[in-house]
Parts: sequence; structure tokens; C-alpha cells
Amino acid sequence: MVIEKADRRENILRVAQALFSRFGLAKTTIEDIARRARMGKASIYYYFRNKEAIFQEVIDKEGRELRQKVLQAVQAESTPQRKIRAYVLARATALKELANYYTAFRDEYLEQYAFIEKARREYNAFEQRLIQNILQEGVEKGLFEIEDVGLTAEAILAALKGLEYHWTIHVPLEVIERHVDTLLTILFRGIERRQ
Repeated sequence: MVIEKADRRENILRVAQALFSRFGLAKTTIEDIARRARMGKASIYYYFRNKEAIFQEVIDKEGRELRQKVLQAVQAESTPQRKIRAYVLARATALKELANYYTAFRDEYLEQYAFIEKARREYNAFEQRLIQNILQEGVEKGLFEIEDVGLTAEAILAALKGLEYHWTIHVPLEVIERHVDTLLTILFRGIERRQ
């Protein structure tokens, strides 16, 4: 019985994830989720107290997936330069795939939900630490010369957030990859002309 309950709960989450991704939180109803999950509306309420509780679990799930994908990509690389590249590409790819998580970060109307603000803060802190650790590794190996690692990590993160919407919505991954290589060349070599 425990396995069946877990399977039903997971099915609800899977269905809701697809519906939220397609129609958003506001336009998706419990009735839509129940119909697509082939369950009664009352059965949905047995597992979740409301639609927002389902959305919160979807956001938590996608947040874990995003962290895992980014960490796996970074850990697969051996140099700080390649780790930064892997981080940026894994982040861009995952945000394209995890539409609900990206929407939760972008859509202002979702700020009213405390769990969204918490997810935003936690993920920003995760990214800041990750970038900072990669940069610090580069400094310690004598590959980077950085006066303020924290500020540099913050600037990189801010630049990525500035590109996020356009890249996630409008730019194919193969183009993003070329853009990342160009931007990393600027990051690593600067824009000043060398003598």
C-alpha cells in the first residue's frame, strides 16, 4: 500500500509539473490535475492540501534537479576554466528543461508565495558559493588573478541572470554554447588590447 501511495503521489507531481509548465500556476486547476492524473479531485486533496502545495513540491523537485545537473557538470571537469564553462552550459540547459523552476524565479506575481522567495534565496546562495569556489580554486592554482573573489562571483552571476530570459526563451542551445565560449574568452582575457 505504501508503494501505491508513493506512486500515486509521484504521478500527481509528474502530471502537475507538465500542466504548470504549459499553462502556469494561475491557469492550472486541481480539476485539470485530477483529470490528467485519472483520479478524482478528492483524491488529489488526500495527497496535497491545495494547488500551491503541489506547485511547491514541483519547485523543490526541479530545484534539486537543477543543483544536481550543475554539480555533476562542474565535478566532471578538471580545470577551473572548464568548470565555469560547464556550470554556465549546464545552468542554461537545465533552465530550458525546468520551466516551472525558471518561471518561479522570473514571474513577479509568484513573489507572494514564501516558498518561492525561499527557493530563490537558497538557489542564489548555492550559485554564489559554487562560482566563488571555482574562482578560488583558480586563484590557488595560479590560474586567475582576482582581487575580490566574492565580488567577481557576484558579477558573473548577475551577468548570467541578465542573459537568462533571452537565452532560456529565444536562443537554441547550440547558439548559447558559442555565446558562452565568447563570453568566457572575455572573462578570462579581458577586453583590453594586449601590447
